[in-house]
Amino acid sequence: MTRRRFLAGGAAGLALALVPTPSFALTNAKAKALVDNLVAEINSVIARGGSPATMTRAFEKIFARYGDVNIIARSTLGPDARRATPAQMSAFVEAFAGYIARKYGKRFQEFIGGRIEVNSVHPIKTWHEVRSTAYLRGEAPFELKFLISDRSGRDLFFDMVIEGISLRLSEKTEIGAMLDRNRGDIDGLVRDLRAAG
Repeated sequence: MTRRRFLAGGAAGLALALVPTPSFALTNAKAKALVDNLVAEINSVIARGGSPATMTRAFEKIFARYGDVNIIARSTLGPDARRATPAQMSAFVEAFAGYIARKYGKRFQEFIGGRIEVNSVHPIKTWHEVRSTAYLRGEAPFELKFLISDRSGRDLFFDMVIEGISLRLSEKTEIGAMLDRNRGDIDGLVRDLRAAG
């Protein structure tokens, strides 16, 4: 798996629509513990291998457990989230979660034989940045950052950054393109998301 393919895939796909509110409960230790556990589960899935369907289900659980799914989904929809009805937003978040699970569940297959190691954690403005290194077969190691916030009442990641490239922004571009193809129709976007990934 090349870095270009990894980045093009977007992986969790992931973000923040608004600037996080100040975080006082979140500490360096708690942010690192979250990513340690997240990475341990990812590495465990990689080590076990299995069918794409099995890996997809595993990633869906990991994403739901460690990712701020509502914030990430709303961020990728951007300003259009403000015009969505509550029912449309609920359907979009559900469809987005499934889309992300399918998309990155498939990529787990290419991660087999690799690993992610957590290195350090740093407070950045109102969130914490956990720096790690990804080791993939046949590739030079590269930096992977997890951005952690507790704005939703729990310690969760809201973005991942690979060598300076935000995967949140990559997914926002993908979702924006889907919405354009549907001429701004959010219901059409939801239908496409349910079949995508």
